[in-house]
Amino acid sequence: MLKILDRYIIRKFLSTFFFMLGIIMLLAMVFDIAERLSDFIEKQASFKAIVFDYYLNFLLYYGNTFSSMIVFIAVIWFTAKMAQDAEIIPMLFSGRPFIRIIRPYMIAATILMLLSLVLNHFVLPRANRVRLDFEESFYRDRLLVENYNAEFPGNELVHYSTYNSEENMINDFVIERYDSQNRLIHFMKARTASVIPGVKRWRLTDVFERKVSYSDTSGTSKGEMESIIQKHQLTENHLKDTTLPYNVDDIAVRDNVVEAMTFRELSSFIAKEKAKGNPSVAMYEIELYQRSSYPFATYVLTLIGVSVSSRKKRGGIGINIAIGLLFVFIYIFAMKITTVAATTVGFPSVAAVWLPNVMFGILALFLYRIAPK
Repeated sequence: MLKILDRYIIRKFLSTFFFMLGIIMLLAMVFDIAERLSDFIEKQASFKAIVFDYYLNFLLYYGNTFSSMIVFIAVIWFTAKMAQDAEIIPMLFSGRPFIRIIRPYMIAATILMLLSLVLNHFVLPRANRVRLDFEESFYRDRLLVENYNAEFPGNELVHYSTYNSEENMINDFVIERYDSQNRLIHFMKARTASVIPGVKRWRLTDVFERKVSYSDTSGTSKGEMESIIQKHQLTENHLKDTTLPYNVDDIAVRDNVVEAMTFRELSSFIAKEKAKGNPSVAMYEIELYQRSSYPFATYVLTLIGVSVSSRKKRGGIGINIAIGLLFVFIYIFAMKITTVAATTVGFPSVAAVWLPNVMFGILALFLYRIAPK
């Protein structure tokens, strides 16, 4: 049963949070409109698409992304205001333990945490799909991939030098296939490659193909030259059409494509990319784990915010806000460090995502212990 104190603090918490969220998202939208307006006009984007396909989903995505930080600032703001107005002192002098005052904060934090979890796992992937489709159509820069290497099932290696989404063309396309004993059995190189729309058929130009067969399992080939086929596969206009078990979307994707995947889709995508040896797997795993770690950071940041701002200070609210912003910057910096460690030196992705929460959780418990009781 919620008491008057609980309802009072929860109402202040949620109202301050949503007010700050609205102000920050409004400013973000204004800056984004100023930057994208010329693209919208040039590509003749409709008003309905801009509002409902882009900005509605834009607000959902970025509002949820920064919700934990906004929670922190909101808690510090209204708690410091209560401390300055001498509302915290009567609560403590009434005989209530400090943890009793913390309870409504955690109830409100739970509401926001559950809301963020639902958005991250069920709503945002579908909303991001619409937003990213709009961006792709009206203003996103061309996709350029360089020096791609991947291993596909069946001991098949794929490499190319560059891919340009504007031309939909791959340059220096190489396929190598090996048998179970890691012996080369097929090598094919094309100057350019492109996918015929709607099917997994590829159009290759200036193809060089080499096939090797072996007479036994010991690795001895049937005569050095007889078993090797070396020729240029040239048809009319130097073209060759062939079927491959993958599409261009399988070997040339934007990093943020994972934002539009549900939990199951993203898990399956990560498994496929691991099998291909994609060096960007750590980034995809971080996206997966952050969908849960970010909402739970709400508890940690709420406890820090209450512990820091519940004491009345000579500098007023400004000192508390400054301390809060310092913690936010340190938290973001810690997340960046662990993310870079995961993507560059092989630090486990799940540890990279949760370690800042653990570190700041320990700090939150320390600040709680020294907070005024």
